[in-house]
Amino acid sequence: MTTIDEIRDNFELLDDWDDRYRYVIELGRTLEPMPEAEHSTANKVQGCVSQVWLQKLVDRSNGEPILRYRGDSDAHIVRGLVAIVLALYSGRTPREILDTDAIAVFNEFGFRDHLTPQRSNGLRSMVERIKTDAKAALAAAS
Repeated sequence: MTTIDEIRDNFELLDDWDDRYRYVIELGRTLEPMPEAEHSTANKVQGCVSQVWLQKLVDRSNGEPILRYRGDSDAHIVRGLVAIVLALYSGRTPREILDTDAIAVFNEFGFRDHLTPQRSNGLRSMVERIKTDAKAALAAAS
């Protein structure tokens, strides 16, 4: 999986928004396949115009829980946004997730000015879902 720092570096190299959109779509193609059975109501993210699914996997093997995700969408650009969200959050502790401001990162990338309001709302819904998972994991661990 591509790291958020690699994504940031690649965005800096791309001046044209058509190139950036193509890169986001390409990131979506790199997502680990999500089993069809996981395209369930429980994994569906509410608040997205496109269909988006996030499958949470909790790893407690080293004491503090680590939240890992698989994600998918039926829209190419949104699938790429899922890949960026997962680069930010998947494989992190609940505390790291809660301390990471995804919206600031997306604003840094320029998405505020280049995503439709519906896609921006969907992006916020994905982030809220992951942060809710992190809060629940922290509560369960204490």
